[in-house]
Amino acid sequence: MTEKSVIFCRSLATMDGPRAYGMIDNGAVAIEAGRIAWVGVQAELPAEYSQWPRVDDGDRLMTPALIDAHTHVVFGGNRAVEFEMRLNGASYEEIARAGGGILSTVNATRAASDQTLLSDALTRVDALIAEGVSCIEVKSGYGLDRETELRMLRVARQIPEKRNVRVKTSFLGAHAIPPEYADRADAYIDEVCIPTLRAAHAEGLVDAVDGFCEGIAFDTNQIARVFDAAKALGLPVKLHAEQLSNLGGAKLAASYGALSADHIEYLDEDGVAAMGDAGTVAVLLPGAFYTLRETQVPPVQDLRRHNVPMALATDCNPGSSPLASLLLTMNMGCTLFRLTPEEALAGVTKNAARALGLDDTGRIVPGLRADLAVWDVTHPAELAYRIGFNPLHARLVGERT
Repeated sequence: MTEKSVIFCRSLATMDGPRAYGMIDNGAVAIEAGRIAWVGVQAELPAEYSQWPRVDDGDRLMTPALIDAHTHVVFGGNRAVEFEMRLNGASYEEIARAGGGILSTVNATRAASDQTLLSDALTRVDALIAEGVSCIEVKSGYGLDRETELRMLRVARQIPEKRNVRVKTSFLGAHAIPPEYADRADAYIDEVCIPTLRAAHAEGLVDAVDGFCEGIAFDTNQIARVFDAAKALGLPVKLHAEQLSNLGGAKLAASYGALSADHIEYLDEDGVAAMGDAGTVAVLLPGAFYTLRETQVPPVQDLRRHNVPMALATDCNPGSSPLASLLLTMNMGCTLFRLTPEEALAGVTKNAARALGLDDTGRIVPGLRADLAVWDVTHPAELAYRIGFNPLHARLVGERT
C-alpha cells in the first residue's frame, strides 16, 4: 500500500450507521497515512481522492479487521492429557483441585525460556493474523510469581516487534493461587500479586488489570484489593467472572467501571443490569464453553435487554480453550449462544475494541485507523456461517499489509 490510496469493494460492512452491518454497496475507502480519510459509495468519491492510487478488490467484502479481546497466547507446554481426563469424566474444578489446570501451565511457563515463550506464542498469533486479526489482547497469569509474570508481559510486548499486529496487555496476577501459597490466598494477593502489578506498571508493561473471581481462584474481596491497586495506578480493570458459579464478580467489576466482564455464563440479571449501567462489555468465550462441555449459556437475552455490548474472543489458552481461530469463535457464538451473525461480527470488531478501551479501531469510519480485512465473500453473514473455512483475501493494519 502507498501512503495514499483508495480501495474499491463490492460491499463494505462498516459496522457503523443505521443499516444492518453498516453496509455500503459499491463502496470505497480512502486511506492516508494509515488512517481512514473517507468512506462512501464509489460514485460519490470526492474529487480530491480521485487521483489517488486505486486498489480494486472487485466483488469482495471489506470489514474492519478482527480483534481478539481475550487471549492467553503466552504460555509454556500444553494440557492435552487433561483434555483426555475430561473426556474420561473429570470436571474442570476436579482437575484444578488435583493440582492440574492452571497450575500445570504455571509450572511449564516458569520453566520455559523467554525465547521459547515468544516462539510458541507467535505460532498462535500467526494463526489469528491469517484470519484477518489486527489486534490481540494478551494476558499474563501463568507465572504467579514476580519474575515470571514480568517475563510474560515482556514477551507479549515483543510480539508487535515480530509481527504486524497490535497487542494490548493485561496483568492477570490474580489468576490462581500458586502452590507455594496454598490456603494463603490473601497473603499471595498482598505479597506477590499487588507488588508485581506495581512493578509491571513501573516498567510500562500493563494496559489493563484482570482477575479470576471464582471458587477455585479468588473471591470478590480479594479481587477488590487488586482493583483498588489498579485504580491507584490509573489502570482500567476487567474480570473473569461467573464462569463456573455466581460470586458477584461481574457486579463488582461494573462498580469499578470495568472495561469488560468475561465468560459470565452464570451471571444473573442484577449483574447484567449493573454492567449495562456501567457500560461494561460482556466478552463471551464459546471456546471454553465448548471445550469444558458446559451447559449453562450466557444470559444473551438479558444482555440485549439491558443494552450490554457483547464481544466474542477465542480465550486462546492451553487448558479450557485451545482455540486460535476467531472465525470459528464467531460460528460458535452463533451456534452455541444464539447470537446473530451481525452480533458476532460486531463482537469481533467494534465491541471487541470497546472491551479493550480502544476508540480508534473496530469500525470503518473517517479518522480511525485503517485496520481492514477484505474477504472472498459477498455477504458478512458468511464469516460466521462457514466452519473451518478462511476466506481472507487481504489484511491491512494501519499503513501495512
